[in-house]
Amino acid sequence: MNRISPDKSRADFKSGFVSIVGPPNAGKSTLLNRMLGQKVSITSKKPQTTRNKIIGVVHRQFAQLVFIDTPGVHRTKDLLNVRIVEVALSTLGNVDLVVVILDIAHPDPRSEDFIVKKIEEHKRPVILALNKIDLIEKPRLLSIIDAWSKRYSFDAVVPISAKYGVQIEKLIQSMEMILPKGPPYFPNNTITDLPERFIAAEMIREKVFRLTGQEIPYATAVTVDSFSEDKTGNLVRIHATIHLERDSQKGIVIGKKANKLKKIGEASRKEIERMVGTQVFLKLFVRVQKNWRKDTKALKKFGY
Repeated sequence: MNRISPDKSRADFKSGFVSIVGPPNAGKSTLLNRMLGQKVSITSKKPQTTRNKIIGVVHRQFAQLVFIDTPGVHRTKDLLNVRIVEVALSTLGNVDLVVVILDIAHPDPRSEDFIVKKIEEHKRPVILALNKIDLIEKPRLLSIIDAWSKRYSFDAVVPISAKYGVQIEKLIQSMEMILPKGPPYFPNNTITDLPERFIAAEMIREKVFRLTGQEIPYATAVTVDSFSEDKTGNLVRIHATIHLERDSQKGIVIGKKANKLKKIGEASRKEIERMVGTQVFLKLFVRVQKNWRKDTKALKKFGY
């Protein structure tokens, strides 16, 4: 779907920046990965997996769409989550189009009200993507579409299933209709502007999310200390550190006889190998930085 070589010679070629916003766990990263045809943004069933703006580029025959996948938007007082929400909202005033994605199987009225208020402030074209339609019955879907159509003047309302790819083509077509005319911003082979080093750190953090309990993920940050390729080009060596807030968390992440850390490392290595296209040697370290989520210097150090 996104592999078509764009016809840049056409006078009506379109391009623009699109911000994907929604409550935590609405499926934003899953949608971006689906449209790109590969993973650049991490996912898990736990909310607030995404903490940074992730840029992905979809190439169409007569358009180029530059997506910004943002962290979940919600009301919060926690310093880390305040920073995360600020990142998400900072995109709204600088894009050509906003796509609001909602999980209609598990509504979050408080976050949804907050998002509607914010998009009203910025007055950008807005498409509503009603996600996870595979989890509800059609009569309920129709009533939800009707209710949201009356609530805000969206440029389009598209029910989708990001997980299964349902109506994703229709969603992209709706975006193309709204984008302004203009040349592409990125070359044809560009999928993301993020360095492999950053994506590797995110993949490791995703595995911590998926393989540990409820408390651990939100106390986790990952930094890549070294990322190098050998002279033959057949091996990438990565040293990375998993940062936690308490010694008790360190024990959980490492596990008995280091079994949990081995599982995190193996799962991360396999995914990074798919990304870089070669063998990877991954060495993980675990360090404790007390209450880093409440430390502004630590937040800055870890990129928040």
